[in-house]
Amino acid sequence: MRPDELDDRPALKPSEAFLRKLPKTDLHVHLDGSLRLETIIELAEEQGVKLPAHEPDRLAKAIHMGEICDDLNDYLKAFDVTLSVLQTGKALFRAAYELAADAAAENVRLMEVRYAPNLHIRKGMALTRIVETVLDGLNAARQDHGIICNLIICGIRHIAPDQSLRLAELAVAYKNKGVVGFDLAGAEYDYPAKAHRDAFYLVRNNNVNSTLHAGEAYGPESIHQAIHVCGAHRIGHGTRLREDGDLLNYVNDHRIPLEVCLTSNVQTRAVTDYRSHPLKFYYDFGIRVTINTDNRLITDTTVTTELVRAVEHFNLDIYDARQLVLNGFKSAFLPFHERQSLLRRISLELDDCVNEELRAHGYLADATLRTATDGSKRLTRVENEGKPAGKKSGAVAAAS
Repeated sequence: MRPDELDDRPALKPSEAFLRKLPKTDLHVHLDGSLRLETIIELAEEQGVKLPAHEPDRLAKAIHMGEICDDLNDYLKAFDVTLSVLQTGKALFRAAYELAADAAAENVRLMEVRYAPNLHIRKGMALTRIVETVLDGLNAARQDHGIICNLIICGIRHIAPDQSLRLAELAVAYKNKGVVGFDLAGAEYDYPAKAHRDAFYLVRNNNVNSTLHAGEAYGPESIHQAIHVCGAHRIGHGTRLREDGDLLNYVNDHRIPLEVCLTSNVQTRAVTDYRSHPLKFYYDFGIRVTINTDNRLITDTTVTTELVRAVEHFNLDIYDARQLVLNGFKSAFLPFHERQSLLRRISLELDDCVNEELRAHGYLADATLRTATDGSKRLTRVENEGKPAGKKSGAVAAAS
C-alpha cells in the first residue's frame, strides 16, 4: 500500500524546508548545462575564451538562464557558451565535482550525470580521457560529500549516427567503471532516434542500460521509437506521451520510468505553462514519474525547486512528495540488489521525515506507513490519525 492510498491521511502541504531535507535523486542532469555561472567566467578568463558577457548578470541573460525560450532549439543555443570553456581536463573535472557538490548540498543522494564526450574534443583530448576525467571529478565529490554519482554517455541526434556508435562503444568500454547508461539527446524534430539504432543495438547486446530523450519536442511517435526501436529502459521527458493512450498504458504496464523535467519543459515551451504539464495526470494514472533538473544552470533550478513547483502547481501533499522521491531511487541504473538495499534505507528515512513533519504540525500519524527491513510495508497505528494533537477522538473524549 502506498502512503497516498491511505484513507483520511492528513492533507499536509510540504514546505520547501521539508523538501530540501528529503533524500533525493537527479537522474536527468546534463553536465554542460549545470555549471556554476561564476565557474564559466573564471574558466573563460583562464583559457582566454571570449564570452557574450563577463559579468554574472549579463552572462545569465545571454544564456537565457531561467527565461522562457522560443523553443527547444533556442534553448540549446546556451550550450555554445558552456561548451566553449569545457575543452580541458581541468575544466571538466571542476564542472563534474562542483555539480555533484551542489547537488549534495540539497541532499541529493544519487545522481546520474549525462554528457556527450565528443563535444569536448576541440583541443585534442582523447575520448577516453574525457570520460575518465569526468569520472574522477564525480568520484572526488563522492568521497568529499557522500553522493552516489554515475555517468550516462550521450549520443546526439543531429550528429551523424556513426558518431553515436563510437560513443556507444565508449559506454560499453566503461561499463562497471562508473558509466551506467547510454542516451540520445539533442534536437528531436527532424532527427529520429531510429537513425541511431546501431548504437542502441550495441549497448543492448552488451547489457548496458539506456535512456532516451523523447516526447519533448516531438509527438508520441518519438517515444514509440525510443522504446520499440532503441529499447530504452527510461524516457527523458515524455511530455507528449499522453497523446497516445495505448503507448501510455504500455509504459505504465512495463514500469518504464519518465524523467520529468518540469521547469525545463516550460522554458522550452514543450508545455504552455506549469498547469498544462501532464505530471499530475501521469502520477495519478500510476506512471513511474521522477523529478529532475535537466540543466541546473540554464534552467536556474534545483531538485528542491522542482519539487516545490510540483507541490505548488499540482496541490501535492507530503505523501505525494515522498512517493515522487522514492520513484527516483526505484528508477536508478543500479544493480538490483544494490538498488533494493538502498531503497530499504531510503524508505525508512522518508518515513521518518514524514512522521517528523506530521508531529511538527500537531498530527499523530495514526496510520503511518513504515518500511520493514524486508522492504514490505507495515501500518503502525496510534490514536488520533490525522487529527491535530490536543483534539481527541470521540472514544478518547468519552473516556476522559
